[in-house]
Amino acid sequence: MNTLTVRPAAELGELVIAVRAAVARKAGRRDTASYVADALREHLPSPGLLTADQLAGERGTSSGHRLHVEPDGSFSMVAIAWRPGAVTRVHDHVTWCVFGVLAGVEYEDLYALSEDGSTLTEVGGHANRTGEVSGFAPPGDIHRVRNTGDDTAVSLHIYGTDLRRIGSSVRRFYDLPKGAAK
Repeated sequence: MNTLTVRPAAELGELVIAVRAAVARKAGRRDTASYVADALREHLPSPGLLTADQLAGERGTSSGHRLHVEPDGSFSMVAIAWRPGAVTRVHDHVTWCVFGVLAGVEYEDLYALSEDGSTLTEVGGHANRTGEVSGFAPPGDIHRVRNTGDDTAVSLHIYGTDLRRIGSSVRRFYDLPKGAAK
């Protein structure tokens, strides 16, 4: 992850203030994700948040660019450039996450784990388009993100943790069931 910028860009100032207020409500994970999603909807930045160099890259790759880490560690903001063909492994998270699509389409495959933890089942999917905001909180946050389009997609992710400290928001990765679409 690019770590050159760890202070709010001018365009992020109002969003940072709104997210601080949402987190300060000291609600549970799901409610906090909902409050942060409302803040992001109101202050969704432009795709110009990333430079041409940050958007460049090889087909099938993605790159994250840390934009802000709250001094008390309560949240971090990362912009991700998803080149055509980029896909994550199936994963879940250590904390709540909210994301907004700034450009393109970010497709999300959703999964559920059986109660005994032995079976992973695809339970749906959603094409998140430019301007759309979504959020989730564990448990029940297992997904895979991909760019199936021909253009680079850009999304802003807000995680309820200090990514400088833990490195990644991913808690664990999952193997797809045998015979599942990759």
